[in-house]
Amino acid sequence: MAAAVHCLSSCLALPSKLSNLSLNGPSTSSATHSTSTHFTSLSFSASLSHNFFSKGCFSLSPVQRPTRRSVVCEVATTKKPDSAEKRARQAEKRRIYHKSRKSEIKTRMKKVLEALDVLKKKPDATPEEVLSIEKLIGEAYSIIDKAVKVGTLHRNTGARRKSRLARRKQAVEIHHGWYTPNPEVSA
Repeated sequence: MAAAVHCLSSCLALPSKLSNLSLNGPSTSSATHSTSTHFTSLSFSASLSHNFFSKGCFSLSPVQRPTRRSVVCEVATTKKPDSAEKRARQAEKRRIYHKSRKSEIKTRMKKVLEALDVLKKKPDATPEEVLSIEKLIGEAYSIIDKAVKVGTLHRNTGARRKSRLARRKQAVEIHHGWYTPNPEVSA
């Protein structure tokens, strides 16, 4: 760098005032720039007069700098969620949803079965008392069908549970004599 300044002053026969020309900024130290090849703009000493440039003795032209290669490091603020973690979250959400549906099915079935047991043990029961139980059975069927529709229960499981309710109701009706099954016709 000193050679470049010496060449400038000797080749162009510039005054000795340009010997204070530096390629580094006035406040930078050589220790901080020892590892990097970064150059700041030229700075002239305060003793150099402004008139020297205004007379046209010295002209400045833009210099083609070599292309710098830089490494771009991007820092992501949020980590992309892992697919296994997302699957675990989704499975937990579905488990809670299905658990509530299954609990509702069990509760409805339990109410129907208890009502049928009470009716079966009652000696002076009337056929009209079955109507309130049939309403409970209809609600239970509706809940079971919805659970099958959304995938909480398998369709065979839903059919088995509905069949269990219907058989229990039929057993109560047979017990009290309100229903007589037809004998199967042998072919």
